[in-house]
Amino acid sequence: MKTIYPFQNFAIPICAVVLFISCETRHDNSRIQAAELLPEVERSLKELATVWYPRSVDSVHGGYWSDFNASWKLDGPQDKMIVSQSRHVWTASKLALFYNEDQYQYIAAHGYRFLRDYMWDSMYGGFNTRVSVEGDSVQTVSTGKSAYGNSFAIYALATFYKASKDTMALDLAKKTFYWLEEYSHDPEFKGYFDVLQQDGSWMLNRKENNGDGNFARKDWKDQNSSIHLLESFTALYEVWPNELLRKRLLELLLLIRDTITSETGSLTLHLERDWTPVSLRDSSETFREKNFWADHISFGHDIETAFLLLEASHVLGRKNDTLTYSKAKQMVDHTIEMGWDAINGGFFDGGYYHEPGVCTIENRAKVWWTQAEGLNSLLLMARLYPEEERYLELFKKQWGYIETYLIDSTHGGWFHEGLDSNPDAINHPKAHIWKTNYHTIRALIQVIQMLRGEYMLIEGMVHVAH
Repeated sequence: MKTIYPFQNFAIPICAVVLFISCETRHDNSRIQAAELLPEVERSLKELATVWYPRSVDSVHGGYWSDFNASWKLDGPQDKMIVSQSRHVWTASKLALFYNEDQYQYIAAHGYRFLRDYMWDSMYGGFNTRVSVEGDSVQTVSTGKSAYGNSFAIYALATFYKASKDTMALDLAKKTFYWLEEYSHDPEFKGYFDVLQQDGSWMLNRKENNGDGNFARKDWKDQNSSIHLLESFTALYEVWPNELLRKRLLELLLLIRDTITSETGSLTLHLERDWTPVSLRDSSETFREKNFWADHISFGHDIETAFLLLEASHVLGRKNDTLTYSKAKQMVDHTIEMGWDAINGGFFDGGYYHEPGVCTIENRAKVWWTQAEGLNSLLLMARLYPEEERYLELFKKQWGYIETYLIDSTHGGWFHEGLDSNPDAINHPKAHIWKTNYHTIRALIQVIQMLRGEYMLIEGMVHVAH
């Protein structure tokens, strides 16, 4: 797309004015054409928020309940993990900001106190990964820490501060950032190690299980922790424009955009310490299938990261950042081309390039969070590039897919997986430590704001896109 740069000497050519007006008109039309869906999405958000809260609030032990069955009855171990607990704090804070309702403020504050009092490691610093409730006491059950988990704590604390103006929450977010700086950041090759020992020390050349189901090499780096550190640092920088934080946020943006994202527009899942991609292409088919988690195309992460890159660039105030815009667009386009189900709609979970240019779908599951992130990014692209009508059409089809196959019209909430790819998902738990509501509620809030023309990120981005 053609980029409009500031004109010198205020001599604006007539053609430039025409282009500017034309882009603005198409930009507005993209919102108007999708506005018919606004009441449906608003209603869906309210129903989703209502089914989760206050049901998820654990008024006995603090924090939030983790496990609900298909009909929203408490059912499961109820361990509390830093990722899901933090996601609840973030979601409740976001709802408090969106609806301006005190109930969500109270729910967020309830979760914040649990993070502060029970999940922060007072001996070594950083947030513990998992705790369990035994009688009247809360016991740490994890034997390691992760940058991924601590990133979500920052994300929650920064957003809770934005909603509440509680400076103690912001101080804890800063403290967590500095803990990551001291223990997780790699000063030689940049980026962050995700998997750490309890005291924060690295685990180079080790690959044993640390008690949290993570069997990956401990000296590897990965896209998943990197993109969520980008996400959390973006939120923190919005409320705390610290110079070191800005440096680390920019470092992550460039690493993800230029190193972790491949030439095809897909993220490399795992990388060695020096950012050499981990590839199983030359391994046997049996070995590769067994270790699918280590090397494949993750369509959900790709389409989510497109949004996260643009958000970070915007918050950093990077004017005319056309390279980031083109990379984000490429990531969405690649996901559409390779991961979209042209029959029923929705995005498949994973694929693999067995040969250049040919991406085979290896996992046909349509996981709930991938569909939420796809909905958000499709409308974002429709607003940024309204002359490409397919984005808006696919957004409408994606919403139709979600309504048909993912939203439980009987019990409320979203199924773990689309019923077209897994009919038995109707009986699966509505919540567990890896399934909360952060992806879904974020997507719905941002879609509503875009349809209303209130999404400030768009207003700062649209001219760069053109």
